[in-house]
Amino acid sequence: MKKFLFILLSSFFLTSWMVVLPDQSEEASTHLKAVYINNFIKYIEWPEEAKSGNFILGVLGTNSVLNTELQKTAASNNKKPENRKIEIMNLAATSDAGKCHIVYILPDNSTQLGDVVSKVKNKNTLIVTEKPGMTELGAGINFVIVENKLKFELNKQNIENHKLKVASALVNFAVH
Repeated sequence: MKKFLFILLSSFFLTSWMVVLPDQSEEASTHLKAVYINNFIKYIEWPEEAKSGNFILGVLGTNSVLNTELQKTAASNNKKPENRKIEIMNLAATSDAGKCHIVYILPDNSTQLGDVVSKVKNKNTLIVTEKPGMTELGAGINFVIVENKLKFELNKQNIENHKLKVASALVNFAVH
């Protein structure tokens, strides 16, 4: 089973790592981030106490293209977490971060990472960012551009601090 999961995840990440060039549309890059987040949901396990109600993905910051892409990928996700609806929540303030299973902090709001980390300290929340150095400051997953390709770095300890379990296949695909 582990071998099958590894092959399945491998094929996804190998086929979805596209080149991100400066002239590439924001929409294409944002679509890929939404697809990645959708797959993070599949390869991270939340504890039993976090498995009731809707699965809430909070976005701190404003990006209408991202919201549209997240809505599309959430609607098309045929492997919803524990068959729950994925709800996209726009976070007006960091005080709402504790309600979320995932908090995605947009680059313009990255200065609020410390506040988000303190708000979700005892919560089962994955923090996703997209600015260099954020995994050292508390993010679990951070999008990076390596050799003009969108990839992600992962801080397993930060994820486990929130009582979340990350599949080894996901760890293997992160930039080290």
